[in-house]
This record gives sequence, structure tokens and C-alpha cells, in this order.
Amino acid sequence: GQDSILEPLCFPEQPTDSSDAPSLQRPSSELLVCLFCSESVPLLQKDVLLKHLLLEHKMVIADVKLIADLPKYMLYWKGRFLEQPVTDFCSVIKTNSTGPVEKQEDYFLLCDILPEDRILREKLQQKRLEEVLEQQQQERDDTSFHRLCMFCSEEFTGNRSSLLNHMAREHSFSIGLPDNIVYCSEFLDTLQSKLDNLQCLYCEKTFRDKTTLKDHMRKKAHRRINANNREYDRFYVINYLELGKTWEEVQSEDDRELVDDEDDDWSDWQAHPVSAVCLFCDHQSETMDQIYTHMKEAHGFDLHKLRTELNLRFYQQVKLVNFIRRQIHQSRCYGCQEKFDSRDNVLRHIMAEGHVMKLPDMSTWDQPQYYFPTYENDALLCTLSDSDEDGNDETNHGEDVPVIAEDISNLRALKQTSYYLYYLK
Repeated sequence: GQDSILEPLCFPEQPTDSSDAPSLQRPSSELLVCLFCSESVPLLQKDVLLKHLLLEHKMVIADVKLIADLPKYMLYWKGRFLEQPVTDFCSVIKTNSTGPVEKQEDYFLLCDILPEDRILREKLQQKRLEEVLEQQQQERDDTSFHRLCMFCSEEFTGNRSSLLNHMAREHSFSIGLPDNIVYCSEFLDTLQSKLDNLQCLYCEKTFRDKTTLKDHMRKKAHRRINANNREYDRFYVINYLELGKTWEEVQSEDDRELVDDEDDDWSDWQAHPVSAVCLFCDHQSETMDQIYTHMKEAHGFDLHKLRTELNLRFYQQVKLVNFIRRQIHQSRCYGCQEKFDSRDNVLRHIMAEGHVMKLPDMSTWDQPQYYFPTYENDALLCTLSDSDEDGNDETNHGEDVPVIAEDISNLRALKQTSYYLYYLK
């Protein structure tokens, strides 16, 4: 029906580049030349030339974003196509192959299935890596570095590591270890430009003045960069190590190679703060105590009280939160089920009529469909706790037959009375 949710919902986050591959092309005034004619465009307008190749010459280059040095790649193949026919190198794709001959067209695909193309791409990648490592070494040895801290304007001279370590230590802002970074000055220029434009470095929202921006980054723990922003990829050496792989893929491969060690010390583990969203407004809090306090003080909603009064188990709390989220998303009061034409109107109704703590009969929301999150990234669900964990040691005496509850709170008793589990031990 019209109340159905037909696609996954998510709380708003900073949009990122749709490309999955790292953006490693440095800003350049180099020209890209057409493989077949005199057409050329600046490197930054490569999409224009790729469109020209497709429309005018019916040529497609596969995985352009993975080519380390596109200008040199284009020049190489331009020379080869002058020596031999295109069909010696490219796969031919015939369109409308079952239709009339006069409506059929041949398109040419240049890709790394061809050994020569694969070798060329690998050589360009290797050369780019050598250039990056040479640049990185120069920056390591450089003693003429001079720059002001972005946060406190303290002056630093000598080596770049002194500034990066200072920002990490004094301002809790880390862009990584100095030895993992390349083109450091350009990286810092990029970050400084965002701050000068009153833009948060993490969520990249723009604010009206520096004071507001500073408070936002501090309160939201946004003194970090967004790892999903591909603009930063070219500043990290790891992104140049393997052809066509992002740092996430390289890192995941490294993790799979680790050997489990029972003596590993995890005492220095630091989890990233979780940002939970209020049930009734767009307010977000970094700690769960803060979000519960906000909902109680700003909206009169006390989840802890409901949990205690209704003796809600963990999965019942999950269902309740998902139920309320869905009702408000569909502009319906969860207390009286009255439908409104907007989310703002239903929230005004809930507050005005005192329906904040008014829940319908439990059978309305204690349903299997509410096991599933209304919002995929709802951090509030991760903060719910079982009432037994808070000191409620009441036991059920009405049943002698063991029943596997949703959260299996007494696994020891279950093992002792279940023949099935006995044979599995």
C-alpha cells in the first residue's frame, strides 16, 4: 500500500564520490590526445575526450580510472594504431547483431585482457609508484618545511612530522603517520582551504563563522577527515601500491594474513564515537546518555521508564524503536494511529496531545516485521540493553520446559535440560 517502505532508509550522511577507485591523478595541465585524430583536451576534462572517442570513433577504453598515467597511455596507443589496424588490439562488439545489416555497428573495446595493454598499465603503475616513493623520500629528508598549525597558528619549521604530530597530540586531529603521507604540503593546503571556507573537514558542511565551525568539529568529534572522500586518496602511499586496488582492499588483505594470537593486548583499542539520532527530531549525540537525556528533556520521552514499566526484553525494545521510527516516517501518530500530511504535523500532534509516552497495545508493535531497522544506520539500536543486565534477576517460574528465548539469557540451564545441546557438546 501507500504506507509501504520500498527502499532502505538511512539517516543523512556526507555524500561521497561514486567512484570506488582511488583518485590518484594529480591536477595537471597535460593534454590528452585522441587516438585517431587531432582532437585534444586538458587532463581534467578527460570525460570530454572519452565521449569523443565513443561517439566519433566508437572506441571504449576499459577501467580508465585505474590507469596511472592516462596521457602517456593515450600517446602509446595512438602510435600503435598508426602501425597496425585497431582490430589487431581491440575486441569488436557488434550492436544489433540480430537486426538488419545496415543497422549493425562495430564498437572497439581496449582493455587489459590484451597482454600488451596489461603490461603497459603495470609499467605506468610501477613508474608512478617510483615517482611517489621518490617524492615521499624527499619530503622525509626536507628540513625547509615551514607552516602554521591550522588550529592554533603555532609555527613549525624543519620537518613536516613536527606539525603532524603536534596536530594529533594537541588537537586530536590525525591524518595518519607522516611516513604514510605524500604530497604533504598539497594535502595541508587542501585541508586549510576547507577551513578557510568555513567547511567541516569530516562532514564538509559549511558554517556561518569560524566559532560555529570550531564548536561543531569539537562537539561532533569531527576533527578528522572523511576516509570515504576520494579527494584524499592521492595523499596516501598505500593507494599506489597495487594496480586498481583501494587502501581498504589492500588493508583487508593484510588483515586476512594476520595470525590469531591469544595474547594480543587490546587495551589500547579506541572505538569511534557513535552518533545516535533522536526519535523525534534531527538532534544527534555522540554518547548514549546524551541522546537519552535529550529525548527525556526535550520531548518527554523516557525509554528507560518504558522498558522498566513494560518489562521489555532486548528484542522488544528493538521492535518498539523500529515501530516508532516507522510510524513517524509515515507521518502517523504511534499513540492514536491518526495520519497526518507531514512529519512536522505529526510531531506537533504528538507533543500537543501528550502522546509521547502513550503506546498502543503491545500486540500492535510487538510484531516480527519490526525486527528489521527502519533506518539501516540507526545507532540507537546498538545502545539498547536487556533488563536482566541492569539488575533485574527475576526468573520465570511458570514453565518447566526450557524455551529458547530471543536472547538466550541463561545458556547454562538450557544446556543442562536440552538433550539436543547435550549431544552437541
